Amino acid sequence: MIVCFGSINLDLIFPLAALPAPGQTVAGERLVIEPGGKGANQAVAAARDGAKVMFAGAVGGDVLADGALSLLRQSGVDLSRVAVVEGATGCAGICVDPQGRNQIAVASGANLFARESAVEAGLLAPGTTVLLQNECRLADEAALILRARAAGCRVVLNLAPAGPMPEEALKALGVLVVNEDEAAWVARHLRAEATAAGLHRALGVDVVVTLGGEGVVAATAAGETRLAARKVAVVDTTGAGDCFTGVLAAALDRGENMRAALARANAAAALCCTRHGTQGSMPTAAETDAALRAAAVG
Repeated sequence: MIVCFGSINLDLIFPLAALPAPGQTVAGERLVIEPGGKGANQAVAAARDGAKVMFAGAVGGDVLADGALSLLRQSGVDLSRVAVVEGATGCAGICVDPQGRNQIAVASGANLFARESAVEAGLLAPGTTVLLQNECRLADEAALILRARAAGCRVVLNLAPAGPMPEEALKALGVLVVNEDEAAWVARHLRAEATAAGLHRALGVDVVVTLGGEGVVAATAAGETRLAARKVAVVDTTGAGDCFTGVLAAALDRGENMRAALARANAAAALCCTRHGTQGSMPTAAETDAALRAAAVG
């Protein structure tokens, strides 16, 4: 089982001819409203890939909450540990250009009131994978990482967006997932080399660095694994990193080795990039299976 502790947002997506420069207003023709939040995105990706997922987080008592939770519900994610708090549900404004590049602004809202205590001790056991990001309160994220490690769970942290995390918590992880910018941020604070291998040496945990169009590299005790990016017609990269992390966690939770899990996550993220939107672009297990079979035949 995967226990995901993280953010829940409603995304307002603006497809634009060009991304706005500072001080510039760019008019678009339409608005797409879709559930989002890194935690929710990754939970949906994992659930669609076949994992049993329980979510702990918070939404506001407002009109945004139902929409923000809609795809989590449709994907079969257990929402019994999602609190309803005073204030606004988390919300993101996302501008996307025709090349699939994006600019994102986020109002954390209720996500700052998510508490790790919602994940009771009975959920933390050696058979559990705990999945976190960096969009909730640092104190709660770090405390859950340490509790989960002490209980023998596999702990997967996507340190996104890059931000403070106690070194003790980082060293308690099973897997750290970062992109190149996030890897550089962690490396500066650890005074380590900004590579998967450098971070692995500094922390002693498995490290996965996503490289966008250059693929992905992982460093573990068994050595380094590199996979090239899959060639697809990119429509929208929003959510691709979350798709990758959610599917990676699902594959590891099923007992796949790191290389197989990376290949699966890589294929799923590539499919995500061929579709518009965020959570709605996450592929099903059958779609990822088909992409992997086609690559094997090719």
